[in-house]
Amino acid sequence: MTTTDTGRKLLRVTGALFVVSALAFAAAATTLSVTFDWPDILREPASVVLPAFAAGGPGLVWTWFATAWTYGLLAVPLLLLPVALGLRDHPAMTVATYVGAASVLLSLIGFLRWVFVVPPLAGSYVTGDSTTRAAVDAAWTAQHQFGGALLGEHLGQLLVIAWSVTLSVVILRSGILPRWLGLGGFLVSIVYLLNQGDILATAVPGFPVWDLAGLLGSTGWGLWVAALGVCILIRSTRGSRPAATTPVAPTPSAPTAPRQPTPGTRN
Repeated sequence: MTTTDTGRKLLRVTGALFVVSALAFAAAATTLSVTFDWPDILREPASVVLPAFAAGGPGLVWTWFATAWTYGLLAVPLLLLPVALGLRDHPAMTVATYVGAASVLLSLIGFLRWVFVVPPLAGSYVTGDSTTRAAVDAAWTAQHQFGGALLGEHLGQLLVIAWSVTLSVVILRSGILPRWLGLGGFLVSIVYLLNQGDILATAVPGFPVWDLAGLLGSTGWGLWVAALGVCILIRSTRGSRPAATTPVAPTPSAPTAPRQPTPGTRN
């Protein structure tokens, strides 16, 4: 296999993984939204969240598990992207790739606490007495603010926005992918950034909140990731097939006069 073929294969794998991870996460998140009122329920108190979680049973735990790892899958194409686009030695992309990978890890922690931390809290809350419930309420708030608001939402979202903005700048300056993709990356990143108001309001009461920022930002960003994958797949097909050529019959040429030696030149 030639170097060119290897590069095209890497482009196809990277693009396909971006599309698959975006669509798989969208499907899992939609299921979670329908069955558990996510993400709105995240801002509810323990007295609402924990009984609802316990009522969801093992099926809800597995839905959170699927949501976590379909998002975690994004780390693979994210790490492959600089090499696939020939930007392995690009300093900004190198830093952005580490930042993006860190964001996926932080978000993964935020999601997986619903699999490993929340179930025992929910069980203790629904079966315990008032004293137990008070203790569980405090434990729930602590882990929810640390693992969810701080790690998963605040840091996870900020770092992935930084990755998106950097990639958009590289696209616009290099032309390595369509210009509209770079402009779209800027737009969805700005909207997604506005969702930080809702997160900060959990620690700073009265902080300005735009209710639609989370929905529009996360949905727009997910669509942008899918579009990124499609554009990479299209790029992988360019020049993959030789251009068809049509044989041209030779045509007689007019006889030319013998060339005369020019003084001072070597014949």
